[in-house]
Amino acid sequence: MNFKETYQRKVEAIENVLRAYLPKPEGYQAVIMEAMEYSLMAGGKRIRPMLMQETYGLLGGKSQVIEPFMAAIEMIHTYSLVHDDLPAMDNDDYRRGRKTTHIVYGEDMGILAGDALLNCAFETAAKAFDIEPEQSCRIGKAIQILSSKAGIYGMIGGQVVDVKSAGEVISGEKLDFIYKLKTGALIEASMMIGAILAGADAKQVDAVEAIAGKIGLAFQIQDDILDVTSTEEVLGKPIHSDEKNEKTTYVTWKGLEEAKALVEKISHEAVQLLMSLKPKDEYLPQLLESLIDRDK
Repeated sequence: MNFKETYQRKVEAIENVLRAYLPKPEGYQAVIMEAMEYSLMAGGKRIRPMLMQETYGLLGGKSQVIEPFMAAIEMIHTYSLVHDDLPAMDNDDYRRGRKTTHIVYGEDMGILAGDALLNCAFETAAKAFDIEPEQSCRIGKAIQILSSKAGIYGMIGGQVVDVKSAGEVISGEKLDFIYKLKTGALIEASMMIGAILAGADAKQVDAVEAIAGKIGLAFQIQDDILDVTSTEEVLGKPIHSDEKNEKTTYVTWKGLEEAKALVEKISHEAVQLLMSLKPKDEYLPQLLESLIDRDK
């Protein structure tokens, strides 16, 4: 089985996990469950839960305790996209090739669907205590990482600075700060949670966080590149949105060719760090390498 076939098989398995933890649409509030499912099951690369699962396996994890956290990280990522698409933010009508949640369900339900996914994420992560009650210390630490990396010192913090910086020419230092928090934090959380639940020591967790930080930066720079080089059909969402929102990006700061070179350099650094953890097979290094050449 080649990399693409293996990747697709893993995506399908992850989506089965997501469906298992989605609430069934019932009761007077059924519409919000429908909007949650519409948002969460809209497709996507499933990179965060995949990195979490692969890191967990790499460091010896073998239990289903990882699955609630896989669902939780994707719920948090999805809620951030639902809110990011709202008229008050990026005001996008399409995401992953179909209409955004607020276009289908209305702006009010778009806001509430994002809120519901965020709350459901922590409700879901807490179900890990039922799977392995004897590992409550590890699970508690994983929830601590999840909440910190998703909050004001993580993803939300980066989004705040990003939104407040629209229309301004910002420094490279500030741009790196935005990218580390807005994109990198959830990728760091994904791999760190995988490591923690597998019983990794502090040195291994630090190494995983460093790998994930590089992946997050490379991933976001590649997004900058695709925003100017891809098409709406391939990307599944509007292109030139950074230009429309007057945002400084690595492309506007460094230029297109240097931005491409940086994606390759940072991604290869991440792979080299990963190899120091002695992965048992080639899939995880190949997954990191694939982020360099992705077209959406």
